Amino acid sequence: MSSLILTIDLGTSGPKVSLFDTQARCMGYQFQEVPLLLSDGGGAEQRPSDWIQAITTAYQNLIAETKIDPKDIVAINCTAQWSGTVCVDKNGKELMNAIIWMDTRGAEQVKKLTHGPIRVEGYAVGKILKWINLTGGGPTKSGKDSIAHILYIKDKLPGIYEKTYKFLEPKDYLNLWLTGQCTASFDSILLYWITDNRDINNITYHDGLIQLTGIDKEKLPPLVKTNSVLGKVTSSVASLLQLNPEVKVISGTPDVQSAAVGSGAIKDYDGHLYIGTSSWLVSHLPFKKTDMFHNMGTIPSGIPGRYLIANEQETAGACLNFIKNNLLFAADALGTGAAPDNFYKRMDEVVETVKPGSEGVIFLPWMYGERSPVDDHHARGGFYNLSLNNNRSHMMRAVLEGIAMNARWLQLYVEKMMGRQFDFINFIGGGANSDIWSQIIADVLNRPIRQVKEPLMANSRGTAMLALMALGILDLDKAAAAVEVKKEFLPNKANKALYDERFDIFMDIYNRNKPIFARLNK
Repeated sequence: MSSLILTIDLGTSGPKVSLFDTQARCMGYQFQEVPLLLSDGGGAEQRPSDWIQAITTAYQNLIAETKIDPKDIVAINCTAQWSGTVCVDKNGKELMNAIIWMDTRGAEQVKKLTHGPIRVEGYAVGKILKWINLTGGGPTKSGKDSIAHILYIKDKLPGIYEKTYKFLEPKDYLNLWLTGQCTASFDSILLYWITDNRDINNITYHDGLIQLTGIDKEKLPPLVKTNSVLGKVTSSVASLLQLNPEVKVISGTPDVQSAAVGSGAIKDYDGHLYIGTSSWLVSHLPFKKTDMFHNMGTIPSGIPGRYLIANEQETAGACLNFIKNNLLFAADALGTGAAPDNFYKRMDEVVETVKPGSEGVIFLPWMYGERSPVDDHHARGGFYNLSLNNNRSHMMRAVLEGIAMNARWLQLYVEKMMGRQFDFINFIGGGANSDIWSQIIADVLNRPIRQVKEPLMANSRGTAMLALMALGILDLDKAAAAVEVKKEFLPNKANKALYDERFDIFMDIYNRNKPIFARLNK
């Protein structure tokens, strides 16, 4: 118990603070919610001060619950929601709310940045070829990348832009709080789209790309190596958390990268599916590659010297939350009270009573636009093919099937990029707590789905594993063994023809409605 790792996993809903031993076993965790601030025009923000307060509260509750001596903590490692922007002054104080990954207000500025006389997929040919060659990708048109946030601030909030000393990702802002250092790591800086990533072990800023964006280089944080020891905690943090002042802070990694490690799918071509608020289907690869037509490409992994396929589906579990909070248990004049604590367990029981295919009901899961495999922030969700013969049990199963269909859409291009099919897919996130959803996904994707034990701890577990690697305590070859598989779900061959047909219809619905979405949601 004398060498514990403290991890901070800052998700959109709030931070989870956890303690792990040297075998990457969780000794306890606490979660603290933070508010999400949505505004007209696509605004999505959070207060960095809320993050710090929530982390501190969760940490104090964790120490009180576990009764662990804080002096046994030897290192801290952070993971966080990616594609967020915090503006700080020279004293490290935030100048405005953090703009987070859901924010689309920078779409106009990205459109100007990527514009040119000769375009492919909406990108000026010369610009996108340069981005792909150097970075492996390019700014998404949705306006949700960090570079879009910065350009929005420069254009619409020039006073904030001028006062900004450094622009930081959420993970890097937490490191500033812990160490007093403004830095970014090779893996977290990617979505600024201004780095040369051709040498995975020596990523640097590229002056030509910085000039192309029009941002000031001095406002960018110095770069540090992936999964490196950043330094020690400040005296103020050591005092606040009652830590040994020698506690080391690891450089940390964004949530996509930490989940890839914590899922146990660490070897090249092993895949994992995450379903939480959003969703992604990810695999490590031994090479750099880009699919600009489906908004995915290889990015620096949280493991030094490794690449990772990057993609994201904007809303997955968020669709279930929407239905729970806005339809079934809305706080209005028709309200029936708060949702039961075991809502998701009872939902599974209802879904299990419905045959595959949901009696023809199809759910479209694009509740906040989509990022991969299409970059379409106009797309919207809904139920398709409802009849008077349907009830909410059909609709609930349709939601699970629709999110699985979207994962299959993504799987199509991920496997094409890999040049092979997945042998299996490790399943993590809140969705992996559901046996019926695990089986639906196995049937829809037609791949074995391995339900990882403690799926909600994947990000924190991966963050602890990376810290142990950085400290030389855990070997990469043995890291996957630290992740247990609870249960494996094999595809039901009897459902293959049905879901093949449903997937074709799902794709047809999107393609036929794409221009209507654009007209409705300009």
